[in-house]
Amino acid sequence: MAGVRVLVGTRKGAFILTSDESRKEWDVAGPHFAGWDIYHMKGSPVDPNRIYVSQSMGWFGQTIQRSDDGGKSWEAVGNEFTYDGVPGTHQWYDGTEHPWEFTRVWHLEPSLTDPDTVYAGVEDAALFKSTDGGHTWSELSGLRTHATADGWMPGAGGMCLHSIIIDPTNQDRIYVAISAAGTFRTDDGGTIWRPVNTGLSSTHIPDPDADVGHCVHSIAMHPGKPETLYMQKHWDIMRTDDSATTWHEVSGNVPSDFGFPIEVHAHEPETIYVVPITSDMEHYPPDGKLRVYRSRTGGNEWEPLTNGLPQEHCYVNVLRDAMSIDSLDSCGVYVGTTGGQVYVSPDSGDTWQAIVRDLPSVMSVEVQTLK
Repeated sequence: MAGVRVLVGTRKGAFILTSDESRKEWDVAGPHFAGWDIYHMKGSPVDPNRIYVSQSMGWFGQTIQRSDDGGKSWEAVGNEFTYDGVPGTHQWYDGTEHPWEFTRVWHLEPSLTDPDTVYAGVEDAALFKSTDGGHTWSELSGLRTHATADGWMPGAGGMCLHSIIIDPTNQDRIYVAISAAGTFRTDDGGTIWRPVNTGLSSTHIPDPDADVGHCVHSIAMHPGKPETLYMQKHWDIMRTDDSATTWHEVSGNVPSDFGFPIEVHAHEPETIYVVPITSDMEHYPPDGKLRVYRSRTGGNEWEPLTNGLPQEHCYVNVLRDAMSIDSLDSCGVYVGTTGGQVYVSPDSGDTWQAIVRDLPSVMSVEVQTLK
């Protein structure tokens, strides 16, 4: 039977929400890994039973968990991401005399074709790859050692590699986004990288139009139109139609072009979603009204989606990985908040309902469509 499995990472554990394709009645399982920060959970697009989890705690450090049965049982993998005697830090031995340390894994991106291949974006910004289901990892070090790396800087949440997009038509083409460095692309599977930030402008850096130094919050792509990507930036909603060679702004009539997530409709490459918040200092919705904004024109013209969402006294935030899309015939949109609510719209954003209301602060929401 068709349905969905919603993977929710929170500040105090992981939750798995399941429903049939009506998305009206929900089973809620969890918390898995109670008390741990779950920065990201993501399922394999080719194996519906495979799920990867980034499990982290300031005292015990970083663990990668894997499930091969849809979240019923878990195995700790990734022993190379080890606790080295200092709480919350991890030494990576990259062949140099002095290993470098990273703090946590922000984002996990499974391969589009192989359930045992998965990428991990970490803080401080670097990219890792595993080809054995997360047991062992190798760094794609050409990114961290890029000639521009001295110009990277941490955003408010740290210098994290938080977005990884694999081109479905060319598995060697990968995009990553780093806060606050910008967007980078490789065309050879991760050996050579180049910054792809032309068209971005950021007033908070010495050179507003520099090659690097831009605070990108998230990027998204529709698999049917891989040359087009969308970006939610630290101020500005952006679009590219030439594989990130150049970007242009499509903020249009949103009440604020500051926010964190951006997503694309499963069946409509020109339909995109954002969740505006008031400003970089006020991380809550404008006017205390939680509104998802939808553009059916690839940007510039936006409409507020409010039916079923709180429209007064609402001061939650939606983080960069806390919005997701399913691929059922009637495309579903999911939003998780820092107030512990997870909302679903089974009709592409027209109407909303809360699946759960009282979880810990939601850090990530990802959906596996089950057919």
